[in-house]
Amino acid sequence: MSGGTRPEGQLVEMISRMRDFIDDEVIPREAALAGEDGGPELERLRGRAKELGLWALGHPAELGGGGVPFLDFVYLNEVIGRSEFGQLAVGSVSMQDTLMLYRHGTEEQRRRWIPPMVAGDILPSVGLTEPEVAGSDPTLIETRAELDGEHWIINGHKWFTTGVAQAAYCTVFARTEDESVPRHARISAIIVPTDTPGFEIVRAIPTMGHDPSDHYEVRLTNVRVPVANLLGERGKGFVIAQDRLGPGRIFHCMRWLGQAQRAFELMCDRANTRYAHGSPLAEKGEIHRYIAESAAEIHAARLMTLDAARAMDAGEDYRVRVGLIKFWGARMLHNVIDRAIQVHGALGLTADTPLERMYRQARYARIYDGPDEVHRMSTARRLLRSPEAAPWN
Repeated sequence: MSGGTRPEGQLVEMISRMRDFIDDEVIPREAALAGEDGGPELERLRGRAKELGLWALGHPAELGGGGVPFLDFVYLNEVIGRSEFGQLAVGSVSMQDTLMLYRHGTEEQRRRWIPPMVAGDILPSVGLTEPEVAGSDPTLIETRAELDGEHWIINGHKWFTTGVAQAAYCTVFARTEDESVPRHARISAIIVPTDTPGFEIVRAIPTMGHDPSDHYEVRLTNVRVPVANLLGERGKGFVIAQDRLGPGRIFHCMRWLGQAQRAFELMCDRANTRYAHGSPLAEKGEIHRYIAESAAEIHAARLMTLDAARAMDAGEDYRVRVGLIKFWGARMLHNVIDRAIQVHGALGLTADTPLERMYRQARYARIYDGPDEVHRMSTARRLLRSPEAAPWN
């Protein structure tokens, strides 16, 4: 792999500072951040990240971000991912939406939304998934947007619209074309400010022990926005969504590595300090298997993820690589956290360690941004058509 697997030079120092911030300042405050009154604590951490020069590092420099190259930021995201609150604390949570606006937005859209988003003054959201149709197939979207003079009139039903209750706007993916157009060209992306009449947040959806959660159900009833709110070209919503999701999947996988590495460290510490049946857990053969298999799986997933990031950075076709790491990384994350819980015994089932919360979050990984089954299917089809597309070629 070009560039090897270890960062060099100035990036090493930046990673070290990020590790100190996440481990020493964010992780000790996770319990408070997870509570209902975590807002002030998060604001303090965000201010601290800005003081340390760790804010919005992956956002383009011309937009007010740190301008860190994509591959370099992947290394940083591995560290940010050690805490589920890392993205919020260092401002990287808006990176995908900032890049989406930067690539596809008009000058007015960029001027209105990007500066406050990079500064952390506002948050974005995306309305893609719908409860009535399979979320893994965005061509089935039923939300409709119709032209009425100089406005779009939008009607539809979305859910798992992450963070929309705190967001200033939502990029709504809606059907704008009829059946005479190929199905991948029927969807458009439209920017909808969340205070627009008819844009209703129905509820926070209780998920996997989180009640309330950060995932919301939304109804759009005769929502009227200007024609100028169209993001990119009409009928190009599918392309825009895929352009956003591709890099995002690599970011997810790198964050999962941070979570898995943290679980691995907790597992090793527990094995070295817990005594049972005449000897420390660290001397048990089954524990040796847990440690060795976890290390192998983490390292393999890390190399695969870095290779996908390298291919994207080089302008190569990275789709097979991303498909592979999406389902492999999600499996790895579950396996490592599951073993860590097992080594902790009853303690691992409690909230006295972060593992039970990490385990619940890990289950999401096999579904969001495309379920494992779809990534395996699409990747296998590409490889069957073109075996030379395999990453080792």
